[in-house]
Amino acid sequence: MVSASTGTGSVAIDRERCLGSGQCLVMAPDVFDQDEEGLVTFRDGVPPADVTSDIEDAVNNCPAVALTLTY
Repeated sequence: MVSASTGTGSVAIDRERCLGSGQCLVMAPDVFDQDEEGLVTFRDGVPPADVTSDIEDAVNNCPAVALTLTY
């Protein structure tokens, strides 16, 4: 599991659960990316605070429940 601090909390990725659907990229393209295997990764840098609602959307729409957000 990998995690990153956001402006208001911490978001974690469980890559073993990721199915590579890409919903996180659609919901939060400034935060997430996919690697060459299609699995979710973080874009470089700390996600800014103004994308917290985008991260929440990505967490709530991940079909594999591979993302978590804690405050």
